[in-house]
Amino acid sequence: MSEIIYPRSPREVMCGWMHLPRFIDKTRLHLAGKLHPDYQPNFCKGFDALWLETAGVEAQQFIEVVRARITDGEVCDWVRQNVLKPESVKAAHREQMLNYPRKDDAQMQALLKLRKEQAGLAHREDIQNFVDFIDADEKRI
Repeated sequence: MSEIIYPRSPREVMCGWMHLPRFIDKTRLHLAGKLHPDYQPNFCKGFDALWLETAGVEAQQFIEVVRARITDGEVCDWVRQNVLKPESVKAAHREQMLNYPRKDDAQMQALLKLRKEQAGLAHREDIQNFVDFIDADEKRI
């Protein structure tokens, strides 16, 4: 299982939720036994956990929702019916992702710098947050 199947960008939006399409992809890959080892330690953690917490959904519940639905549209329908959050919550979630790490969070800024160096992206001044880093690391930007 050395071939990486990249999930969608964390910037992609579904039913108003940033990161949801990526989380669906990761969940489908996990269920199929094809989630690359690089992604497994953070499955249902990091941005996945942020979405789960903000949406008020348990990880195992979401995994079962994805398992029981064939299409993204069916997952989206479930989210629309069961995750009743106002647009302001979705917007705040999006802003939190796009501003992580915060400029005043020295520890996480150092981690972002380290990850960029490890990925050979230290020269990329345009990578200012972990969403940027993911897209660059997965060769989208």
